Amino acid sequence: MSNSKSRTFKNAAYTHLAQVGKALSSPARLEILELLAQAPRTVEVLASEIDQSVANTSHHLQALKRAQLVASERDGTHIAYSIGSSDVATLLVQLQAVAARHIAGLEKLTREFFDDPTGLEAIDRETLVERLRASDVVLLDVRPELEFSEGHLPGAVSMPLPVLESRISELPKDRTIVAYCRGPFCTFSAEATQRLRELGFDARRTDVSVHSLDATGVQP
Repeated sequence: MSNSKSRTFKNAAYTHLAQVGKALSSPARLEILELLAQAPRTVEVLASEIDQSVANTSHHLQALKRAQLVASERDGTHIAYSIGSSDVATLLVQLQAVAARHIAGLEKLTREFFDDPTGLEAIDRETLVERLRASDVVLLDVRPELEFSEGHLPGAVSMPLPVLESRISELPKDRTIVAYCRGPFCTFSAEATQRLRELGFDARRTDVSVHSLDATGVQP
């Protein structure tokens, strides 16, 4: 095989690979992917959740769609967007993990937001798995019901943040409550944990999400 043919192949291959990198090079698009990894949404719903105009959100969705990171399907008069495949969600989880390890500013930002001064540091994956196997905790999914219905950690109880206080009597006070949501940058679990502590519960949060922990890893 000639060097020129090999170089032509490599140039073309890395050009295709760069399309994915280009599609991911936007904070808004990364947040869109995180939301779509939880459940399908329309452009209007996404625009509201990421605090951008419908026009800007549509532009971001088209960029993600060109890279085949998202898919779309017409639902009556609306178009519902979804994650392109489960490996796209896995890619997002790995990107978050690599950034947390290598970008000092990100680690400092998340530590200051969650840990200081409220002490809301997250239970790590290994500790969570161990305590779930020992039936030592109640795992609380505080995402919206739609996201829970699309997929959740085994044994988790759905209790969306807006209804947490109205359903507080359903939770035991003799076990630790561990709240989870969408991942390391989702604040629902921190808000739930803080409120539960104020109400007298032994509550913790975790960064573990549906896509960051294999289902088989949390079986007792």
